[in-house]
Amino acid sequence: MKGLIVCRTGMGSSMMLKIKAQKIIDKHGWDIELEHDVLSGLNTWRDIDFVLTMRDLTDEIEAAGFNAIGITDLMNSDEMEAALTRVVQPH
Repeated sequence: MKGLIVCRTGMGSSMMLKIKAQKIIDKHGWDIELEHDVLSGLNTWRDIDFVLTMRDLTDEIEAAGFNAIGITDLMNSDEMEAALTRVVQPH
């Protein structure tokens, strides 16, 4: 799997999301490669299984044709772990 992490500027929140997501991925041993970019660069990406971002950007990302995972609380690792689990192990 391949995930892309974005925020509006490509710096603060997306970098924190990437670090936290990578820890969760490593903890579970999931085969997920993470990339990082700014929201305006979204349409340059291909073969992305999901886009991890802050919740306020999910509508915009889904409108661009991507599977968006919106996180409400950047500091809540449980929320992110649950969201990533739903992507990796869909029911």
